[in-house]
Amino acid sequence: MPKIRTTALDGKDKLVADLQRVITDAEELMQATAHQTEGKVVELRDRINENLREARHKLADAEEAIKEKTLEMARATDDYVHENPWSAIGAAAGVGLLVGLLISRR
Repeated sequence: MPKIRTTALDGKDKLVADLQRVITDAEELMQATAHQTEGKVVELRDRINENLREARHKLADAEEAIKEKTLEMARATDDYVHENPWSAIGAAAGVGLLVGLLISRR
């Protein structure tokens, strides 16, 4: 189960890290334009600031939900394999056969 868990979480973690990087870049852009005090710029900065705050909260919620769902799926898969080892072996062999056939045709 650890391999299933880490493989599934790696992709999700990369997505979360990418979104966090976008938020950080937007915050840096906000700081870089902090000295501009024109009416439209200030209004736009306030709106972007609020959107970033909401995005951070939603990202944290999404990250937690993704981790919970991934762990739940990994546990279900692990339970199924332990309860039905021969079915799991047969399914894996079938997938391996199909992949082998596809690779050999190229």
